[in-house]
Amino acid sequence: MAKRKGSSAGRRRDSPKRRSSVGAPPTGPGHAPPANESGGPGPADGSPAPEVLDAEIVEPEPAELLTPLEAGDAGLPASRSDALGAYIREVRKTPPLSREEEQHLARRYREFRDKDAARRLVLANLSLVVKIALMLRRAVANALDLIQEGNLGLLQALEKFDPDIGVRFPTYASWWVKAYILKYLLDNARVVRVGTTNARRKLIYNLQKEKARLDAMGITAGPKLLAEHFGVSEQDVVDVQAALEAGDFALDAPITDGEDGKSRATLLPDPGASIEERVARRQLQQLLSDKIARFAETLNERERAILEKRLLAEQPATLQEIGDRFSVTREAVRLTEERLLRRLKEYLRGELGEDLLMQVRR
Repeated sequence: MAKRKGSSAGRRRDSPKRRSSVGAPPTGPGHAPPANESGGPGPADGSPAPEVLDAEIVEPEPAELLTPLEAGDAGLPASRSDALGAYIREVRKTPPLSREEEQHLARRYREFRDKDAARRLVLANLSLVVKIALMLRRAVANALDLIQEGNLGLLQALEKFDPDIGVRFPTYASWWVKAYILKYLLDNARVVRVGTTNARRKLIYNLQKEKARLDAMGITAGPKLLAEHFGVSEQDVVDVQAALEAGDFALDAPITDGEDGKSRATLLPDPGASIEERVARRQLQQLLSDKIARFAETLNERERAILEKRLLAEQPATLQEIGDRFSVTREAVRLTEERLLRRLKEYLRGELGEDLLMQVRR
């Protein structure tokens, strides 16, 4: 009787993992990984790049890329697993490049902007993006979203890669791929975005770890101490810590069960004025209108025209228009207006008092 072979899926589950060398910085002189000022990935020239989580990643064997059947077993919808499986099959068609081929293509693109060289470098490393995305896919339902973001990181790595730094392109690109995927996870993990700057992303990745380390040493980890350690402001530490400890909730969700349950939105204060304030404002405006009307009764025709057409009008008439109406110069109208304005202020101060007058000005 022929001995039955175990399924490929079973063999994959039993196969041991190996530690990844792709994504871990090479050691030795001249082989430092690209880094920016904030500790994240990026070229040595200081170009900005999203920060990555400082964590060891276990890389699966190449055979461990999911097939459509395995994706369905993992609980993914059929349509999504079919799309993922089709993409993986397409990626597998491109063989990996040797170190010499990578150096040759990278130099052609860097010196001559050869699009064919760029295309070959990108296609040969799409499987690297898939590996990293699948390792981080627990955080999102759709691994294709992570693959898409990782591909953007791969293109950025192509633009920044220097073939003379002594690092292979997949090693360098893995930092950019992980950076773009982790930034996508950070931006979409919660409704309210927290890591909006490099400093805050650095805090999100390392704040809890540093607090635990200081607590183990018997040191109280206050905002000032943490801010000095990470080189950020105390307000950044307070905001990120509050955001990490708080959860997201919908404002229109009911506070209690039942049809008459109020939502959280009903408990928020009204940013506008209260009913009492609006009523008091209308009464003050009516009182002011009455006082001005009585003041107008004491004016002559020219002064009344200046009051109505200049001081109280939404679109004031020009000095020339008033002057033409009464056959006087513009300067005469201006002087009359200044005297009238002083008289009006004195009249209202006497009738309303200083306190009410200040409320009118506000």
